[in-house]
Amino acid sequence: MTFNKSIVSADWLNSRLNSPDIKILDASWYLPTVNKNPKDEYNSGHIPGAVYFDIDEICDLSSDLPHMLPSPEKFAFCVKELGIGDDHRVVVYDGSGLFSAARVWWMFKVFGFENVAVLNGGLPIWKNSGYQVDTTIKSIQTYHFSVRKNSTMVSDSDEVNEASNSGSAQILDARAPDRFWGKVSEPRRGLRSGHIPNSLNIPFQSLINNDGTFKTVSKLSNIFRDAGVNLNKPIITSCGSGVTAAIINLALEQLDAKKVSLYDGSWCEWGSDDKFKIET
Repeated sequence: MTFNKSIVSADWLNSRLNSPDIKILDASWYLPTVNKNPKDEYNSGHIPGAVYFDIDEICDLSSDLPHMLPSPEKFAFCVKELGIGDDHRVVVYDGSGLFSAARVWWMFKVFGFENVAVLNGGLPIWKNSGYQVDTTIKSIQTYHFSVRKNSTMVSDSDEVNEASNSGSAQILDARAPDRFWGKVSEPRRGLRSGHIPNSLNIPFQSLINNDGTFKTVSKLSNIFRDAGVNLNKPIITSCGSGVTAAIINLALEQLDAKKVSLYDGSWCEWGSDDKFKIET
């Protein structure tokens, strides 16, 4: 079984670089502890024609939580400014291989844009395939971009709390096991260590090969099955700040999971508020 339309290869993208309907987004983003500047990385070399999608700017800047979903109006405005319209096909990649690109894929899906995919293996695979990078910043033409928010793809703390207490949905946490079990401090200050009660740990790294590409569909299926996940029942994904949780969402799309949402506040919200119970 092969990947569905939400994942494309470097060869596929390279053969379509000059297609006028293809729009490429560099969605690179890194944890604060990594000390990498994704904008500088983009300027030093990106896939030809790509424009930079800033997760920390195309968000709700009024929220105390990092890169929460923006309003539909803001998303539409920002995406239009990036030169994307209703009739385009969008390919998103990042500098890690597969880390933050899935978040932007998920954002487009939340706002009703279906023709969006992630570059499997991202910029590292692009370079390793022998394809060139560019430092040119292209001029941008704006197009009409429609938004239709699908609120069923987003969960808030009330829904997560209900799922934790009643089992109304399965909660899957994408963080590394040591963070999930509270054995290490969180990379962001002020957050408690541990996990949402009754959640399951599906580290996003377990879904990805060493070269940054997704594991095969059969291997993905085995990972979720072995963790006790029922793909026919509702699922809520979570992580540190709502970025790597989207990797689980992308994996679950490959497996035709029935009802999947993402907890946008994730551990940044849950771990900072004593009213929410935690387990270690």
